[in-house]
Amino acid sequence: MASVKELFNLQGKVSVVTGGATGLGLQMATALAEAGSNVVVCSRKRENCEQTAAALEKLGVKALGLACDVTQPDQVEAVKDATLKAFGRIDVLVNNSGRAWVAPPEEMPLERWQQIMNLNATAPFICSQILGREMIKAKRGKIINIASIAGLIGRNPKAYSSIVYSTSKGALVQMTRDLAIKWAQHNIHVNCICPGFFVTPINQKLYEKGAEQILREIPLGRTGGENDLKGIAVLLASDASNFITGAIIPVDGGTVAW
Repeated sequence: MASVKELFNLQGKVSVVTGGATGLGLQMATALAEAGSNVVVCSRKRENCEQTAAALEKLGVKALGLACDVTQPDQVEAVKDATLKAFGRIDVLVNNSGRAWVAPPEEMPLERWQQIMNLNATAPFICSQILGREMIKAKRGKIINIASIAGLIGRNPKAYSSIVYSTSKGALVQMTRDLAIKWAQHNIHVNCICPGFFVTPINQKLYEKGAEQILREIPLGRTGGENDLKGIAVLLASDASNFITGAIIPVDGGTVAW
């Protein structure tokens, strides 16, 4: 029987975190590094990723910062190749890159709808497909999709009005379930974290504008904090979750339960 410390230990593993240089991605990338995993962070801004990688290496692991537009398969292929060249393996993929466009449904620009759907729903499939091929070869892997409680429930427009964000995250939730079934035969675990409201640089202004309404809908009475995704990220990346696949896990202060 393995000890709890052994089950959660990521020593020697290699994790790729998209959008890992800022916000929730940075929190999860840090957690994986703290648990012993080598980490590759990628986003469109190379400088941010390189700075994050340098900071992660201070935790005693190896890290790589790469530029990547995750909607472009050739750039994702380049990340895969660079990761294999540097580390020789890919154990964990965290599909975290995403964004929103806030507008009433009747005013949502079609161009923005397509842009958000492409980044939030199509790109995670592209990354899963390309990196997943390596996991299939290795007969093991962990894919963690970062959706949102917006993909599970309708949202009060007074708190948050982005129908395309909700739709894209709902698609990611369902992709998680189906991919988990398809790739269980390859010993690849696919799970989904659905954060509630976390204040990040992207939504800081939105929170300041509607904090009272946002907090009113969270039973715990606060937004997510700088440590609140660390535990679940490490759980789903580690051997402690070897009998968990296709799970959709809200981390939301009780919002969905309410």
